[in-house]
Amino acid sequence: MPVRILSGKPIADAIKEEVRLEAADLREVHGFSPCLAVVRVGDDPASGVYVGNKVKTTEELGLISIHHHLSSETETDEILQLVRDLNENDDVDGILVQLPLPSQIDESVVLESIDPAKDVDGFHPINVGRLSQGHKALAPCTPAGVIEVLKRSGIEIAGANAVVVGRSNIVGKPMGALLLQENATVTICHSRTRDLASVASQADILVAAIGRAGFVRSEHIKPGAAVIDVGINNVSDPKQAAEFFEGEELEKRLAAIKKRGFTLVGDVNPKDVMEKAGAFTPVPGGVGLLTIAMLMRNTVDAAKMRRGI
Repeated sequence: MPVRILSGKPIADAIKEEVRLEAADLREVHGFSPCLAVVRVGDDPASGVYVGNKVKTTEELGLISIHHHLSSETETDEILQLVRDLNENDDVDGILVQLPLPSQIDESVVLESIDPAKDVDGFHPINVGRLSQGHKALAPCTPAGVIEVLKRSGIEIAGANAVVVGRSNIVGKPMGALLLQENATVTICHSRTRDLASVASQADILVAAIGRAGFVRSEHIKPGAAVIDVGINNVSDPKQAAEFFEGEELEKRLAAIKKRGFTLVGDVNPKDVMEKAGAFTPVPGGVGLLTIAMLMRNTVDAAKMRRGI
């Protein structure tokens, strides 16, 4: 039976449309539009692209966008004052501080200064704690997007054996908590896991979030499993690309390396997953497309929760 490719675009588009309609309803019935404030420090090109996409999507969906761009010399105290001002601004529903921050700024102090009710990234310890206890909370966007992919693709989570490869605070740990909330039996693996392939290959749902290109191979995958690839890695070596792709897809990837110096690859070897999995999310075109959509979802949810709607 051919593998089922779980494209992120139609799911992201559906979520964005739901957010657009909900934002219009809040505007017409309750007289306000949800507002997202984005703080960017410095001139990191990738951060600039991410913030630009977030601001653009916010405005396209009828939400209000506020963008603060601070210089790379900004100190911790200065950004903390800005966050305090945004916390106190009742018109602001969501606050997002774009990471990474310059080295002189203490990221953890900044993230913990955000009002948990406005923490649309879901990184504040209070939201992390609420999530781990199974309470309603603003959850990190990427793991929340994975749950949407599974649900909207008709993949049964309740009762499934789910294995998460990676234990980061941004993806791995909250992913485990969200899967538990959906009644999966969850195992989180990491670099110290003994016989990782043996553990991973028991998974009905395998989430790869370890940050290593093509790390998950055939021996990690249970036949017919749903494989969710959260990784985004740059591969610039044509020989390495040939380990992951073949035929027309390999030619396309080699052309990308020649043109821009790299091609995007996930944490799963796509050649292996095509031979063994029942369903999988491609890279690019999979889970990554859900992140901004879930940020918009969190902004609307934060606006409603703050107002008791």
